[in-house]
Amino acid sequence: MGMADRAIEGLNRPDVALEQTLRPGLFADFTGQAKVKERLEIAVTAARLRSEALDHVLLCGPPGLGKTTIANILAKAMGTTLRATSGPTIEKASDLAGLLTNLEAGDILFIDEIHRLQKTVEEYLYSAMEDYRIDIIIDQGPNARSVQLTIPRFTLVGATTRSGLLSAPLLTRFGIRERLDYYTAEQLQSIVQRSGGLLKVGIDTTGALEIARRSRGTPRIANNLLRRVRDYAQVRGDGRIDGPLADRALAMLEIDQNGLDEMDKRILETIVVKFGGGPVGVNSMAVAVGEEPDTIEEVYEPYLIMEGYLNRTPQGRVATELAYKKLGLKFLSTGTQSRFI
Repeated sequence: MGMADRAIEGLNRPDVALEQTLRPGLFADFTGQAKVKERLEIAVTAARLRSEALDHVLLCGPPGLGKTTIANILAKAMGTTLRATSGPTIEKASDLAGLLTNLEAGDILFIDEIHRLQKTVEEYLYSAMEDYRIDIIIDQGPNARSVQLTIPRFTLVGATTRSGLLSAPLLTRFGIRERLDYYTAEQLQSIVQRSGGLLKVGIDTTGALEIARRSRGTPRIANNLLRRVRDYAQVRGDGRIDGPLADRALAMLEIDQNGLDEMDKRILETIVVKFGGGPVGVNSMAVAVGEEPDTIEEVYEPYLIMEGYLNRTPQGRVATELAYKKLGLKFLSTGTQSRFI
């Protein structure tokens, strides 16, 4: 794997320390998602006026848009403690019981990837969220007995990239459900400039906009690209980032003017060349490009669909005319089929 490949692969694997440094801690510092932010601020203010715990919150949307950041901001705004975990790490009901019984009144329990909770574990959440109690089984066999434990009034904040996988009983127990959307280039430009100030790197508006335009509408990717461009500026420039330098750095990383990286282009080329433009199933496509189906569906596909390169149909994924143009091929449509020359 070459340097460019490693750089592209790293876009979705943020450095934890960097993320903590750049993550805003207040609603006032949080850029974008204006309607979501307004509704959450009202809910927090109302809960504090009543001296109550905040309603349970479900945050949906693609990776890297700020779900974890919002959970941290909610805890700070409510003046409570955030206890974070993720769905796959809660393997047994006893694991969840341990988390819940250690909460204090008003605490926020943040469960990332909540759609990956085990079914038996999820069912324990129903009474915890609604009645603030859980039933646990002590002993086994003839000596087994159920003991009911009361837990403090807490707030569950769930984050998911695939809300459709949540069961209806769990979904309806969230009083607040918000979906985060991709960011505009102008919003990302503001985020990049703020991050540049925190990282103490000189960056002008043209440099910030160049990075923002190629960040796939995602703050996490924007911050990672800023770090890569900063490295390039220190080694190949004078340490300051402007438009031309950002363009050269991103070109070296093989990220084009539309924010497409090598894997995006490989997906489009596979559909167009190997599968005649589609339709093709995601599993076949994943085998052809050497990537996991879930990664394609959650990381690459949403942006390609949003930008108009792909269509998702009942028969499979179909490349659009824009995808052909991106690959420098001529699009010929014949009814439901398309081919290239």
